Amino acid sequence: MFKKFPFIVLILMFLFSCTSKKEEKTGDPLIAILNSDTPKIKRVMDNLKEHEIQIRYTQIDRQGEDIHFTDFDFQVDSSNYFYPASTVKFPTAVVALEKLNQLDSLNLNTRFYIEGDSIETTFSEVISQIFAVSDNDANNRLVEFLGQDTINATLKRKGVTPVRIWQRLGNLDDNTATKPLIVYENDSTTYMLPSTINTFPKGLKIKHIKKGTGFYEEDSLMAEPFNFSLKNYYPIEAQASLLKRIIFPEKFEEKERFNLSKEQHNFLLKAMRTVPRSAGYNTAEYYDGYCKFFIYGDTKDNIPDHIEIYNKVGFAYGTLTDCAYIKDASNNVEFMVTATLLVNANGVFNDNTYEYDAIGIPFLAELGRQLYNFELNRKQ
Repeated sequence: MFKKFPFIVLILMFLFSCTSKKEEKTGDPLIAILNSDTPKIKRVMDNLKEHEIQIRYTQIDRQGEDIHFTDFDFQVDSSNYFYPASTVKFPTAVVALEKLNQLDSLNLNTRFYIEGDSIETTFSEVISQIFAVSDNDANNRLVEFLGQDTINATLKRKGVTPVRIWQRLGNLDDNTATKPLIVYENDSTTYMLPSTINTFPKGLKIKHIKKGTGFYEEDSLMAEPFNFSLKNYYPIEAQASLLKRIIFPEKFEEKERFNLSKEQHNFLLKAMRTVPRSAGYNTAEYYDGYCKFFIYGDTKDNIPDHIEIYNKVGFAYGTLTDCAYIKDASNNVEFMVTATLLVNANGVFNDNTYEYDAIGIPFLAELGRQLYNFELNRKQ
């Protein structure tokens, strides 16, 4: 009988080890937050299938000059499609900045207009508009400057994958040809950057590419799922990957970094964190949380000066997405989070009946607050 005792001890030690590993695995802080009883989170988590949530939360730990990332994922899967909406403006802006470096005659302050457009602007102005209020026309001007093939090839070359950016935003223009840019050399002299012909995309063949039970086409209700196969594609993995490259370029090999000058990089970071009031927009319509869903999206309060949110949001077709680096230097807090969810209870697209304010934005705001509070107390 006593001879069996060491064997029993080994069995107990094995069981204890397995239990400990299980507890360690389920100690994921993101899972703990999502399983909380906080109403703004619980009502979404109680309907996971309906809301198609995907989240990546990244802890950032510093040891001297070294920076270490730890990613925590919830349902992140690039084969499960979600509509990225205006989040695609972030990579378009980055690629535009890099292209400026390849053309000696252009810089951030170069004045230009698109052929047939009545607006004269500069590259610095359109990029600022993209981040401050998510301006569609500003984004489309950069698409005409770059062409979709250049955008996609550049992102792939830098390792930001998978991704496919095709659509101009806010209109139905699916022309493969870009429009020429008219560029000012000085106040009276202009020259033209010619149009380019781009590759028409193949339909995406991934899960959840058809959504809902119907959609409106002009004034007619079509009783069939809405097909997103020719829309933009920019999954969570690619969004988080680009954000890391921009915030922490030194963490990547030179071939994976974007060729931005110090001036361009500083300009981009400033644009990403600038709130509308600092860019001169009407605060009644464009409050601080208008394009900052995490922490502040469900309030009209001003964001405190010591909290900086470098991000890009998207909202369209009932889908809300935010990709952000959040920093509070006063309290030694910094982390990244990228999240998306669908809020379209009736299953019909293009009817402008989505639960953005009732469910979606409150969820993202509360998720941001819970992660921020966790980081405040996290020992590094």
